[in-house]
Order: sequence, then C-alpha cells, then structure tokens
Amino acid sequence: MFSFFRKKTSEPAPEVTSATPATDAPAPVPVTAAPRAGWVDKLRNGLRKTGAGIVTVFTGTRIDDALYEQLEDALLMADTGVRATQHLLDDLKRRVKEAKATEPAAVKALLADAITDLLAPLQRPLVIGEHRPTVIMVAGVNGAGKTTSIGKLTRHLADGGASVLLAAADTFRAAAREQLGVWATRNEVSPGGLGNTVEIVSQEGGDPAAVSFDAVTAGRARGRDVVLVDTAGRLPTQLHLMEELRKIKRVVTKADATAPHEVLLVIDGNTGQNALAQVRAFDDALQLTGLIVTKLDGTARGGVLCAIAREKPVPVYFIGVGERLEDLETFDAREFAQALLA
Repeated sequence: MFSFFRKKTSEPAPEVTSATPATDAPAPVPVTAAPRAGWVDKLRNGLRKTGAGIVTVFTGTRIDDALYEQLEDALLMADTGVRATQHLLDDLKRRVKEAKATEPAAVKALLADAITDLLAPLQRPLVIGEHRPTVIMVAGVNGAGKTTSIGKLTRHLADGGASVLLAAADTFRAAAREQLGVWATRNEVSPGGLGNTVEIVSQEGGDPAAVSFDAVTAGRARGRDVVLVDTAGRLPTQLHLMEELRKIKRVVTKADATAPHEVLLVIDGNTGQNALAQVRAFDDALQLTGLIVTKLDGTARGGVLCAIAREKPVPVYFIGVGERLEDLETFDAREFAQALLA
C-alpha cells in the first residue's frame, strides 16, 4: 500500500490510497451480465418467502373468482402495491382468456409472463465508457447496504476491465472509509484476478462535497474509468441532509460539467412500500438514473419491484441476494419473474 497527500490551506488534505501503482487502464467496456451459473438458484432461494404465498394460489383445480381474489391478497401481501396488483390481475385475466387456459398451473405461467412484461422497462444495462471517468453517485438510507453494494459494484466494474476510484464522501460515519478500504482489498485479492487498481480518496472529518470534488478531479488526472462516490446515508425526511446530497451533486458538476453520469439509489428489499417512498423522495431530490435493490434473500416483500415498475419506473441495474461479492447481479425481468413463481 502507498499513499500521498496534497496540501490544502483550510482543511485536512485528502488521502489517496491504492493497492498497486496507477497504470493506464484498459479501454472501458459496458457492464454486462456475468455468467449466470448458479445465480438463478440463488435468486429463487432468495425470493422463496415472497413467492410462497403467491404460488400456493395455483395449487387448486379451478380457475374462478376465488382464485383471483386469493391472488390479489397474495400480491398485496408481497408488497406489490395496489396499482401494480390491479394491473397484473387485469393483464392476467386477458391472457387467460386469450390462451383459453383451463388449469391453474397454466395461469401461473401466464402470471410469470405478465410480471415479466411489467418489469421489462426496469431492465437496462449500466454502460461505462461514454465518459472518462464515468462518475457514479450512490445514495441510500442508513442500513440499506449502500457501502457494501459499492464494494460489490466495484467488483463488477473491475471484472469488466474498468479501473475504479472510490470517493469516501460518507465522512460523518467513522467506519465508512475503513469499510470502503475492506471492500477495495477484497476486490484486489479476489479469485477473479483483478489487476486494476482500486483507489480511495478520503478526508477524515472533511466536507463530503469537497471529497467528491477531489475524487472526480483525481479520477480525471489519473485516467480512471469510473469514480464511485459513496455519500452519507440519510432518511428522505432529513431535509438538511437531503440538501447536502444536492450540494454534492452540484459540486461534482463543477469538477466535471457532464457529471454525475449516473445517480444510483440503494434500497433494501425488506422495506417493501417504504422503498417505493424512498425512490420517490430521492428521485425528486437527485433525478435518479438507476437502482440497486439489496437483501432480497429472505424477504417476503420482493413484490415491491412491481410497485416501482408501475409507479416510479427507475431502472434497476442490480439486485442482491447475499453478502458475498458475487451475490450482486444484473437485473433480468424474466429471471426475476420465474424465480418469484418457482
């Protein structure tokens, strides 16, 4: 490890650390889906609690009003939301009529198609390379898994050949910089043989906007492909802290007039409809470009993605079903729908 310091007149100097000397990074490439081996099984296991109540609806022998009423209750219990639930029921009844389905098992397959079509607008790849560096600002409430998701996203980016610089702009949380450092180390020594340097720009106790500015400036100077800005977790009701997020975004734009190129929100899949409220609030403040949905393993509220698709269709770039680096994967609408109803 090595570090160097740049003098500043009014504040402590930002620290830049890295595991290896900076080198010219390879040409950036789009962040595409990693091999899906085993992923669908993980997703199916993770969504088991969400899908259990829905799947039991189709164990009967008749397609009647009672089946649709039970399905409505099951979808609402999965936090699909009123609007998305009504949309799915109307769409499903149309599909059943057109297909002349007579068995509940066939209705379940048609529901998977309806969910897939509802979620399809959320499926969009995160593209890296149109700007260098591509500046990605990441927000989220405390406990949503924001910093952990940044570490996992760094792995995806590095696997795709991109060099990454992390901005530790969560300066209010004492362990935030150290947590980023742990994830950077994991990325460096991961089995994938990541040769790219993962650097961290930090400033203990400093101003988050200043750290973000320094990180973007350093990313440009060092030819990094991506700058990931880890902002402090906050509730959308904390108006003064939400204003600080807006300030970070403005200051990032001063460092690079085209940035930030992506503004991502990390949401906890366990929070159900509250996650939808977070998407609304953070989108109003920051104009979100994408979501990372975490902790889908073990939740009974995974239907919230349907609610988001119907009411606030911000693209879902990644979903997570565990704590390991490989437990974050690109979102695929068909995979999700089939895993939900497995």
